[in-house]
Amino acid sequence: MARHSKWHNIKHRKAAQDAKKWKMYAIHAKLIAMAAVSWGDPLKNSSLDMAIIKAKQDGVPAENIERAIKRGTGQDKNDTEILSIVYEWYAPWWVAVVVSVVTDNKNRTASNIRHIFSKYGGNMGEPWSVSWIFQKKWVLVFEKENTDISKLEELVFETDVEDMKEEDDIVKLIVAPESFWEVRKFFLNKWFTINESWTEFIPNNEVEVNEFDKVLKITKMIEALEEDEDVEDYAMNYNIDEKLQEEVDEFIEKNTFRT
Repeated sequence: MARHSKWHNIKHRKAAQDAKKWKMYAIHAKLIAMAAVSWGDPLKNSSLDMAIIKAKQDGVPAENIERAIKRGTGQDKNDTEILSIVYEWYAPWWVAVVVSVVTDNKNRTASNIRHIFSKYGGNMGEPWSVSWIFQKKWVLVFEKENTDISKLEELVFETDVEDMKEEDDIVKLIVAPESFWEVRKFFLNKWFTINESWTEFIPNNEVEVNEFDKVLKITKMIEALEEDEDVEDYAMNYNIDEKLQEEVDEFIEKNTFRT
């Protein structure tokens, strides 16, 4: 019985990992198709070039990328429009939430996001009612193991990098969107390896959430957003103690939580 249970858990985890991987592939495909609408050549379309770079960083197969480009340029005769939409709302305890989606079915996505909003409470906002709390930035990621950190620190002052943060085994450079390409080119020309890059909503202020039940609900809300097939990214301005978050994660592992 124990062996069967263990195998069941392994299969469950693998299924969850596979689902995340295929969702990630689908999101990248939609982003590439959107970028390819204006021009299908990445050498002449910087938005498409970056969409392809990010997809490759996440291991998206070449055939998926090619298929997405053809969809964007209309070569595969799939004329379904792909939209990028931002939803904003205040979750309980005045936690601000911004959710970016890419979708080829606006009605389905709107229904799903509203369901999550309704399930976890809060108030849907009008455009800019919440997003003003955040600043959209680009993040360039360098692995410490393969990076001369002291040299990186010196060179940062020659660029428009706004902030530099060290986290475990990586270093993150925070850059304004309009400076991204120039900063990226600068470090590549200096023979640095940029391991990843992404956009991130960075909050101007944070809300402390320090009660177990509240952290539990926020964590489940995040799970729901991550499971939705159209959610590309999300940001919240909460601050949770690391130890409390670990306690909540352990509780979720051992229990089924229903709201």
